[in-house]
Amino acid sequence: MSVCIKDKIQNMNLVIGCTVGCDYCYARNNVRRWHMIEDFSRPEFFPEKLRMMERQRPQNFLLTGMSDLAGWRPEWRDEVFARIRENPQHQFLFLTKRPDLLDIDTDLDNAWFGVTVTRRAELWRIDAMRRNVRAKHYHVTFEPLFDDPGEVALHGIDWVVVGTMTGAQSRSVCTEPAWALSLTEQAHARGIPVFWKEDLVPIMGEENMIQQMPEAFNRVMEAQSTWKSKQSK
Repeated sequence: MSVCIKDKIQNMNLVIGCTVGCDYCYARNNVRRWHMIEDFSRPEFFPEKLRMMERQRPQNFLLTGMSDLAGWRPEWRDEVFARIRENPQHQFLFLTKRPDLLDIDTDLDNAWFGVTVTRRAELWRIDAMRRNVRAKHYHVTFEPLFDDPGEVALHGIDWVVVGTMTGAQSRSVCTEPAWALSLTEQAHARGIPVFWKEDLVPIMGEENMIQQMPEAFNRVMEAQSTWKSKQSK
């Protein structure tokens, strides 16, 4: 049975707001609905949320669910990276659509840097990430897909996530099965795990779902299970 990716990776919205301006942005809609900040186009940092990193129970965290890493101020990033280094029990993910604006060197073992690709014309983001973010772990999220990305240069990538449009626009835009299958075949040919998000169930079929996590994330979830057992004794 397929699982929701949010059951495996928790959002830690340290920064809220984004300057990219995608017309389908769910984060902007949530901010408007819940009045989280005044202006979504002007990102704001919430350092008090860094306390979540101090939890000893291991966790996989997405740090850019309501922002884009390229929109973070350097001082925000430096503070977050320092906390990540202090908390090796967790794994941390970042996403961006503007890797061309980044210039990062890090040796963090538990930080994963990724780009979002929604169409073939955006494949340049993968090369830009590898060039501008010198890090140990990379991932790519193909969501939502507006066309067939075709052949993708996945060398050096450690994880691939595939999803589709959600919400009202899902009636007119959806990931084609052939696109998801092609991306998966290319990734598996390089030994890269692939995770199909739960919104692909109606498209791909429950019995065909592929939901693989990187081994580092699996170790965190195994540690969570052990943690629960210890706490119950």
